[in-house]
Amino acid sequence: MSEYRGHSVPTAGHTPDDDLTGYQVDGTDGHVGKVSKYTKDLGRLHMVVHTGIWFLGKDVVLPADSVMGIDHEARIVQVSRTKDEVRSAPVFDADRYLGDPRHRDQLGGRHGSGH
Repeated sequence: MSEYRGHSVPTAGHTPDDDLTGYQVDGTDGHVGKVSKYTKDLGRLHMVVHTGIWFLGKDVVLPADSVMGIDHEARIVQVSRTKDEVRSAPVFDADRYLGDPRHRDQLGGRHGSGH
C-alpha cells in the first residue's frame, strides 16, 4: 500500500512528491488524457487531467482517490473512471480554482468521494 496525494491506494507505487505531469491517464475503458501541469498546484486531494487533443481538449479535475495505480516505467496513471466519466468531470479553471478556495471546496464536494 502506498500513498497517492494523501490517500492510500493499493499498488500506486509512488510518493505524494512524485511529479506525474505528462503521464498518460487511462480510464477503465482506455486512454483518456494526460496529467496536467496544474496537478501539483492543487495539493494532495485532486489531479488535473487534460482530455483530448492538445488544443481541442480541456482540463478536468479528478479526486486523488480515483487513482488505482501508477506505472512509472510506462508513465501511465490508471484511474477508476470510464473515459466518459473523466470527460464529464468538473472543468478546471486555473484562475478561478487557484484563486478561490470556495471553488476548490465545490469540486471536493462533487467528486470528493470518488465513484
